[in-house]
Amino acid sequence: MLPTPEQVREYIAAGLPCEHIDVTGDGSHFDAVIVSNAFEGKRPIARHQLVYAALGDRMKAEIHALSMRTLTPGEYAKAGD
Repeated sequence: MLPTPEQVREYIAAGLPCEHIDVTGDGSHFDAVIVSNAFEGKRPIARHQLVYAALGDRMKAEIHALSMRTLTPGEYAKAGD
């Protein structure tokens, strides 16, 4: 069974402390905006690695593709999302 956007959001939240997560998608391809203090001082690739670590094996087995914007709370506030 394919995961829902809400399930992907829950998977991320369970493995990464986040201030905001918004996930949309069709069951195998997802887009996410993820806001976390854990991203402070990290480059985009390191931020993505934190999200992939939170998803674990689900990234290989359940989720075909995940496009993400990873922001600190300050970056998110400036972006006005």
